[in-house]
Amino acid sequence: MKRLIGTSVFVVALLSFTSLVAVAQGRDSKGSLACRDNWSSERLVGHCEIREQTLPANGGVVSIDGRQNGGVTVKGWDQNQMLVRARVQTGAVSAAEAEELSKQVRIETGGAKIFASGPDNRNDAHWDVSYEVFVPRRSDLSLDTHNGGITISDVNGRIEFTALNGGVVLKRVGGTVRGSTTNGGLVVELAGDHWDGETLDVRTTNGGIVMSLPENYSAHLETGTVNGGLSIDFPVTVQGRITKELAINLGSGGATLKAMTTNGGVRIRRIGTND
Repeated sequence: MKRLIGTSVFVVALLSFTSLVAVAQGRDSKGSLACRDNWSSERLVGHCEIREQTLPANGGVVSIDGRQNGGVTVKGWDQNQMLVRARVQTGAVSAAEAEELSKQVRIETGGAKIFASGPDNRNDAHWDVSYEVFVPRRSDLSLDTHNGGITISDVNGRIEFTALNGGVVLKRVGGTVRGSTTNGGLVVELAGDHWDGETLDVRTTNGGIVMSLPENYSAHLETGTVNGGLSIDFPVTVQGRITKELAINLGSGGATLKAMTTNGGVRIRRIGTND
């Protein structure tokens, strides 16, 4: 029974990754965050707008709180400033009320801490804000979401994240990366031939893990699951009792990459030269 639970959670997690990536793919030339054309509700009329703000990069920790129902995407770029793009979505009993509600939602950016504030949500009027934030490639991050996913790409620094009911995607990151998600999967895509930084230490509860590494990658890998399958494309020599936890050196070893899950499968995927 446990195997069935682990497998089903893994499949659901993979499906959620597809949805997460689909949301992140864009139609806007300046970024990928866009209003969703198919947003609808049987009771409420929706309103959506994209707001942009450029901020100086002060070298401190960039803290983003998605609050309730907001996703966060952070992308590294070569400019020495930050671009904050916020998608404000509101719902109310009429289009006029939905638009008026959006005017009451404020995007706070003081002290490199980014979050939204506004009226309390009700059954007949609610709002949420998702973010796409461009930061210098060398940046420290602190990210939190509740009912929203997190995506981080091309950033190296001290990175911490916590997600509840949302998947997490990490692409070409480095530094000291620590974080967890509950009821969501983890996708990790690494580049180069080794980890540029101290460590990667990530965990999910009720979600699967897919980690992709180049075939010539060197690192110390620690991974495992309680209820779920474990699949690894790299050659592995195991001595003694086989369990659902694995600690091995890839290539010549190196920094520790740790990715653990409960109630989900683990896939360690090798990226070949022809992939």
